[in-house]
Amino acid sequence: MMKVALELAREAYRLGEVPVGAVITLDGQIIAKAHNETEKLKDPTAHAELLCIQRAAKELGNWRLNGCILYCTLEPCAMCAGAILESRLAKVIWAAPDLRCGANGSWVNLLDGSFAIHQIEVESGEFARESAQLMREFFKERRDARRDDNAAREKAAQTRP
Repeated sequence: MMKVALELAREAYRLGEVPVGAVITLDGQIIAKAHNETEKLKDPTAHAELLCIQRAAKELGNWRLNGCILYCTLEPCAMCAGAILESRLAKVIWAAPDLRCGANGSWVNLLDGSFAIHQIEVESGEFARESAQLMREFFKERRDARRDDNAAREKAAQTRP
């Protein structure tokens, strides 16, 4: 299933979104999938995990996603970790760590199992190398484009009378 999530992350990349993909399964069958859509929707909450949770809840007709497994290409942030706990997912499998915003131990640990509301099983590392490489390429491309834009503006400013 992580391969599907990784392909969704690649699609996000092609669309200019931060390359994160997510898939939710129930009994081994995909019931929802999503990639980041924050740029498209102009919505800071349009993370792949949240969109996927919303779609799974709609598919099942229930906000409780008991027995469901979420596969995501990046360690969930605090916002997504909260939604994961609230939706009662059984398990989360994430690929690459998010050292800046990760909420499963990289920055904070919200999925550590100490919450009375819900216990969630967590695994990490599957396809971590591929997911991390995709993120590095995406952000390098953005930095390079920004550098090129700044250089073009400086050149244009110098040629004005």
